[in-house]
Amino acid sequence: MSLIQALFLGFLQGITEFLPISSSGHLTILQNIWNMDGATGILLDTCLHIGTLIVVCFAFQSDIKRILLEFFRIFYDLYYNVHTIIYNRKQSEVKRYRKLISNNYRKLIFLILVSTIPTYIQGYFLRDSVILAQNNLLAPGIGFFITAVLLFIVDFFPAGKKIPNSTSYSIALIIGLFQGISVFPGVSRLGMTLTACLLCGFNRKFALKYSFLISIPAITGATLLELRQLPSHSISLSLAGNYLAAAIAAAITGFFCIRPMLRFLRNKKFRFFSIYCFFAGILAVACNFLL
Repeated sequence: MSLIQALFLGFLQGITEFLPISSSGHLTILQNIWNMDGATGILLDTCLHIGTLIVVCFAFQSDIKRILLEFFRIFYDLYYNVHTIIYNRKQSEVKRYRKLISNNYRKLIFLILVSTIPTYIQGYFLRDSVILAQNNLLAPGIGFFITAVLLFIVDFFPAGKKIPNSTSYSIALIIGLFQGISVFPGVSRLGMTLTACLLCGFNRKFALKYSFLISIPAITGATLLELRQLPSHSISLSLAGNYLAAAIAAAITGFFCIRPMLRFLRNKKFRFFSIYCFFAGILAVACNFLL
């Protein structure tokens, strides 16, 4: 992979990551055309996703700060409750316990944790299958078709009203399962999670926010998994430099794209993305048999 190819992939990642059209599907098509190895291709995808993950953290920094604050407050309240249990056993008077899930952000923390568990499990056990899927163009083609169908269906569902406090953990589990399926190229992670959120009755603004927030632990986990696999990869210094350049290009492109794309997603119909994914699937399948 040349530096020009790396920069182009980073540019493509920065544009497609924040739309429900599968950035991994686009990357897989180009990686197959350029005859890149599937295992190192996954490592490249991980580097590119780290670049756009930084952008997501920047765009949702106020929510992330509040989540981290409430996360530590939960531990403090848990410590207080343990102390209270000991105190109540020793004294005649009874102190009240503190409620651990006392606001929307605390509920959001537990929802994100529940959604992350099935995604981690699927990502770990499906890694070898994903490598096989990245070595051909038929798999991303099928993935694009799946994304197209789901986006088309969800566009006909009425807007929901659910916020964190009115969302059950079973719904969070379902969303995590949908996100886990998106490890396959062509299946859009954002498209899958938005579909699951909207079908489960989330309002559109919260569905978007939740879809991006649960991507943070998912991508972080995928990064740690790939770092464990590094000794099995033979990566030259120049290739590592190209990976870094690709990640930087993805971050810079994503920085300028994320806010206008979020506004676009809040107001536009998903059927436009469905049509795009349908034609992208046709292109991928056609290239699979023609190249």
